[in-house]
Amino acid sequence: MPKIAQGLARAVARPRRRPTRTSANGRTLAVLATLLAYAAIAPVGASAFETAFTKPFKTVTQIGSTVPANGDVNPYGIVDVATSSGKLVAGDILISNFNDAENKQGTGSTIVQLTPSGHQSLFAQITPASLGSETCPGGIGLTTALAILPQGYVVVGSLPTRNGKAATAKEGCLIVLNSAGVPVETISGSPIDGPWDLTAVSQGNDATLFVTNVLNGTVEAKGTPVDQGTVVRIKLHVTAKKPPKVTSETVIAEGFGEVTNPAALVIGPTGDTLGQEGTLFVADTLGNRIAAIPDALTRQTPLGEGGETVATGGFLNGPLGMTLAPNGDILTANANDGHIVETTPAGAEFQPAETGAGEGGLFGLTVAPNLKGVYFVNDAANTLELLH
Repeated sequence: MPKIAQGLARAVARPRRRPTRTSANGRTLAVLATLLAYAAIAPVGASAFETAFTKPFKTVTQIGSTVPANGDVNPYGIVDVATSSGKLVAGDILISNFNDAENKQGTGSTIVQLTPSGHQSLFAQITPASLGSETCPGGIGLTTALAILPQGYVVVGSLPTRNGKAATAKEGCLIVLNSAGVPVETISGSPIDGPWDLTAVSQGNDATLFVTNVLNGTVEAKGTPVDQGTVVRIKLHVTAKKPPKVTSETVIAEGFGEVTNPAALVIGPTGDTLGQEGTLFVADTLGNRIAAIPDALTRQTPLGEGGETVATGGFLNGPLGMTLAPNGDILTANANDGHIVETTPAGAEFQPAETGAGEGGLFGLTVAPNLKGVYFVNDAANTLELLH
């Protein structure tokens, strides 16, 4: 299996040649006022570690295999099912696969559904033919971008390749499926260009997606890093009778480092999560940092230079997947050592949690529905596992 860490270790070590903004301003620090005491240094001391969400978790339990009948491997995206609808069962976990049975990146076509006890079923297998008249430039290669919308709709990103090589990567799309796992529409075209990860928030029948994009100029640069990665906000109106309707698309951040890579296919902005006060946090994988985009729900112009730096270095080691802990902290999955790092919105990093996944083993992660653990995909073993 291609492991992202093989090329990522060299890439994240490259210093970013641009001014670095700091998140030490009123808007960002207001994200979680109760955690201001941790802003002094990163990583934090042992006494502060007592407040970390991940501190009690010492055990890793393998839940089940993520490999479906067609042999797809390299699990990337992960999302909890909160409400039962159609094939979706509350408490289950959806996982998207990025590679096919021949281990070619950008060719995985399946979303599997696992119960907390490890029983696996196939939620969807997406082919170009199954999209009907809808288009997804380049084909199907399911990424970490995976979320569930109101009315049981599921959205997944596609960054496809023809042969598993970055030179053939195309801009892809977002694919929307109904609760039966049937594609009903795609979202493609500018500003979507290589959707790598996303997070979603909903209010009533309206949903907002924040999508990180990694193909803005990377293929053309042929292995030379470029600062063109973006975050796109997509607003949707969702009803039970019609597929979600896009009401607006806005680039809210730009200037993230990105580069093609033989082992990782592409390295760029990956996981994101919306914190309190409307600040979006983003895992800047190439820059080895966590970035912040204030006013993410409302801003109309893009924040440049890859957003404002919340944390860089320290325990971070190629952050990929990201999710928000119940206490408002940011959880990221390290590509280069298999650790889960907890960081406060003020930038203080706690001692990382060990997962045993090792170098190249982590990608997507999410807090377990009972709040007593963290689900993560182990790319090295093609399994869903629980840190608890």
